[in-house]
Amino acid sequence: MRFNELEVERISEQLRLDVATAYYDLQQRDEDVRINQAAVRNAQKSLEDSQALERAGVGTQFDVLRADVNRANAQQDLTQSLGDQRVARRRLAQLLNVSQTANIVTADKVEVSGLWEFSLEQTIVAALKNRADLEQQIVRREISEQQRKLALSRIGPNVTVSASYNVLDNLDDDFGVGDGSTLQVLANWRLFDGGAARAAARQAEIDGEIADTRFAEQRNEIRFDVERFYSDLSANLESIQTAEKALEQARESLELARLRFQAGVGTQTEVIDSETDLTRAEGNLSRSIIDYNRALVNLKRAVSNFPFVDPAIEGNEE
Repeated sequence: MRFNELEVERISEQLRLDVATAYYDLQQRDEDVRINQAAVRNAQKSLEDSQALERAGVGTQFDVLRADVNRANAQQDLTQSLGDQRVARRRLAQLLNVSQTANIVTADKVEVSGLWEFSLEQTIVAALKNRADLEQQIVRREISEQQRKLALSRIGPNVTVSASYNVLDNLDDDFGVGDGSTLQVLANWRLFDGGAARAAARQAEIDGEIADTRFAEQRNEIRFDVERFYSDLSANLESIQTAEKALEQARESLELARLRFQAGVGTQTEVIDSETDLTRAEGNLSRSIIDYNRALVNLKRAVSNFPFVDPAIEGNEE
């Protein structure tokens, strides 16, 4: 029963992770659609500028064609992102088991969902303490030990003790009530079973050794997951700061490139390159934030039963 309770806990923790991951995937697709829609608008604006300069006699047909190609490419990227968005919506709807006609949208803004305030060592200790799948291997080892004892008991002596107490009275005679008690002891001992009991005991012993090995392997895997997601968390946090600065610079660069092109001192290539840089910068920022949130939710899953008590605080209380 304890093993199955831990299995329910393990499945519940994994389900939370799966739903959160699917949600962030949809959020990423929503951001891709938003960014590509902005890219299409920027490309359309550049095309209109090129056409206006051509009509004024200071632009060329080549610039118009390049701007049109850039707009078509941006539109193609938008079409692809819309398809990816629909797939992400259906994947989340499947996990939530909602109607197929339901239109799922993400309600949260793309922003950092929280900070991890524990050190790496504290996180590892908490993960090794909280994970249900680790405790499952301990319980499995105990089950194997009990099965080993049960198998060996089949070739040992089996003693059955029974007792009874009877009261007898005949209403038609002159005698009083009679009573009596009986005690019975039966013993049997299986002298030969073809080695079945010892084989079953050996199998249970091997199962216990397998549980020990799996415990060690899973412990190492959990530690690796904690270290990996902890590192991802730190790296993505730095990426967010870098991407925010790059986005601000990309917006300024595009504005200057357009002003230079409209004044006749810049080229269409500069505008297109600036638009591409802006689209890339926006995508990098949204991906960095969502990847950070993914790493955070994976770290919580690696620890499980979050929030948890700081091991240092718990030790001081003891």
